[in-house]
Amino acid sequence: MSRRALREQVRTLLQAADFTGLAQLAAQVRGLPELLLMFSYDPTDLLSWRAVEGLGYVAAAQPHQVQKIIHRLLYLLNEDSGSAGWGAAAALGEIARHHLPLMRDIIPMFCGFLEEQFSRPGMLWGIARLAEVNPQVLKETIPFLLPCLRDPDPKVQGLSAWCLGRLKAPEAREALGALQDNEQEVQIYDRGGLNRTTVGQLAREALAALD
Repeated sequence: MSRRALREQVRTLLQAADFTGLAQLAAQVRGLPELLLMFSYDPTDLLSWRAVEGLGYVAAAQPHQVQKIIHRLLYLLNEDSGSAGWGAAAALGEIARHHLPLMRDIIPMFCGFLEEQFSRPGMLWGIARLAEVNPQVLKETIPFLLPCLRDPDPKVQGLSAWCLGRLKAPEAREALGALQDNEQEVQIYDRGGLNRTTVGQLAREALAALD
């Protein structure tokens, strides 16, 4: 299959949110993780987010293929790389969600990525995704998540609330309470779609998870 034909097949699978199909394709061709990474450079584009999620499914099915791009993802999180970094940070969390052994030694680096403005939103999303299935490996990120609730960017505030609710962090209760009436809109990718919500709604959901 030519590179162009493979790219179009991947695009079709992403448009259909066929993540199982992507995983099956990865068993038949080489270079699929690199191609998915090429799709994941626009945080406003639905297919970019599906490409990030697709990397997780490929990691579960073909971990040796995804292992080859982990150093590339870390390089993209270096400001000197010129990358926005959001997709790489999000991908690290998504890969860990689907195949934790690939990322176990890298999870402590998540705290540093939270401290950098350019990688913070993507890293928050990745942490929330991992926290849904393996919250116990992320406890060390909580002290770095709490200041994000006071970030001037409403998306960072909302994503932080999403993370802390999934981590069931009682120390976030007061700060989450202060955000309950914040009706600034944010857009978050979840369950295959870009969904609009508010900072306050995410804060209320996080508080409910603490009870």
